[in-house]
Amino acid sequence: MAEINIRLDIEYKGTDFSGWQFQPRERTIQDEIEKALKSVTGQKIALTGAGRTDAGVHALGQVANFKIDHYLPPEKYKEAINFYLPRTILVTKSAPVAIDFNARRSALSRHYRYIIDRQKSALYYEYRWEYPSPLVPARMIDASVLVIGRHNCAALCTVASQKENSDCEIYTCEWHEDDSLLVFDIKANRFLHSMVRSLVGLMVELGKDKDYLTLEEFK
Repeated sequence: MAEINIRLDIEYKGTDFSGWQFQPRERTIQDEIEKALKSVTGQKIALTGAGRTDAGVHALGQVANFKIDHYLPPEKYKEAINFYLPRTILVTKSAPVAIDFNARRSALSRHYRYIIDRQKSALYYEYRWEYPSPLVPARMIDASVLVIGRHNCAALCTVASQKENSDCEIYTCEWHEDDSLLVFDIKANRFLHSMVRSLVGLMVELGKDKDYLTLEEFK
């Protein structure tokens, strides 16, 4: 049988994981799926993901792919893999793609959403940053416009993961209010390690109901 390329669409709750990418002695999403694939196929398979989410980050539409010479129809991998996965990871779709498709290099953009809740919740606290202190959303909204475009984002990246190329093209960046929630959406060609968390933290500093940081300093 000729080698085929399989795309997986994946969602996961990242609370109990050290991010997407395999790390020795750490529990990661990639490692869990690769172990499930080995149980299904009997083969050690390298999985390529579209993005490397950080520890604790959840996903609704992570994309990954792998190549294999195997008898199972592509659409059957979804249920076969899910059988061996923990309840917090779910393959929502498996499908054949072109042999040159690569989840990382073929991706056109990555989209992150960060939610701040100005009230506490017993149900949703793992999916939000609970921040009951006063904020001025208008200042955060004004700052988000400045992020759009091509920038060197090294200052937003953790030192250990800084790379020679730290340029990121930000396509959209915006905040909106929904009752007690402040929802941040950002879409870019790539993100650096901890970049979104750092950016949100800076905007929260700007949005505090005190003059800790001016819009000019943010720029």
